[in-house]
Amino acid sequence: MFRMGRNPKSDQGGGEAATDSATPAAAPQPASPYNSSLYSNGNSPSPTHTQPTASPRASTESESMARDIKEGNLSGFVGAGTALTGEVTFRAMLRVDGHFSGRINSEDGTLIVSAGGQIDADVEVAIAQINGTINGDVFATKRVELGRAARINGNIHTPALVVEQGAVFEGICRMLQIREAQEKQREEQTRAASLQAIEEVNPAAELASVAEIAS
Repeated sequence: MFRMGRNPKSDQGGGEAATDSATPAAAPQPASPYNSSLYSNGNSPSPTHTQPTASPRASTESESMARDIKEGNLSGFVGAGTALTGEVTFRAMLRVDGHFSGRINSEDGTLIVSAGGQIDADVEVAIAQINGTINGDVFATKRVELGRAARINGNIHTPALVVEQGAVFEGICRMLQIREAQEKQREEQTRAASLQAIEEVNPAAELASVAEIAS
C-alpha cells in the first residue's frame, strides 16, 4: 500500500522560497557626490567659492574738489552754509555753494554757482556756469550757461548764452555790443602790435641812413 507523501527537497525549496519572500529587499542607496569610488585618485572635491567682483568706487565730490585744488584748477571755494562779503579776484575757477556778497572779478576764470549757491554781487568773468541764484549783473567775455535751477535777477552781457529749460532770467541780455567791443579790442591789439614792429624796425633804418651820410 502506497501512501502519498511530500518530497523533502520540495519542502526544503519551498521553505527557502518562503524565507526569501519574507525578507524585504534592501533599498538602493543614492550615489553620494563624495563617494570614494568616484574619486579613486585620492583627490577629494573642494567646495567652490565665488569671488565677488570688485566694482570701482566712484570718487566723491570732496575728493574731486581736493584734486582740482591740488592741480590748480580750483582757485577758491565757498562751501554750503558759509557767508562771505568782500571782493574776490581769481584766475582759474571759483565755486560758490554758499552765500557771497560783494564783487567777483576774473579776466580768464570760470565761475560756478551750484544749485544751493547765491551771489549778491556784480560778476565779471570769462565763463559763468550758473545753477543757483545771482542778484546782480553778469559780464562774461566768453559765455554764460544757465542750468535748470538757475535764477538771474540782473542784466547779462556776453557773446554767447546757453539757457536750459527751467531757468529764470529777469533782466536784459546784450550780446551784439559785447561782440563788437571784442572785435574792436582785437583790432586795437593788432594795430598796437603793428606799430610796435614798425618802431623796432625804424631805429635800424635810421642808423643805416646816418652811416651812409657819414661815409
